[in-house]
Amino acid sequence: MNIRPLYDRILVRRVKEEEKTAGGLYIPDTAKEKPQEGKVVATGEGRRGDDGKLQKLTVKKGDRILFGKYSGSEVTIDGTECLIMREDDVLGILE
Repeated sequence: MNIRPLYDRILVRRVKEEEKTAGGLYIPDTAKEKPQEGKVVATGEGRRGDDGKLQKLTVKKGDRILFGKYSGSEVTIDGTECLIMREDDVLGILE
């Protein structure tokens, strides 16, 4: 993928959910919700502060993050569905 988000935006690929529950039941596609967990694929340079200087982002490429259900804009790049969102939409970094 050759894309670089601008400023404080990040490109996120959703992490696939399990198709089977802990009890062994299979979940059909129509009953699944989109996962709210993803992996950061690319980040922008940072946010402009009040003084005009760039402030580095907290998240970095490769981080696993949690984000809100309706966060970001869905885009398709090279046949892969991704989200572009602001760093403010990230709820937390999974360690």
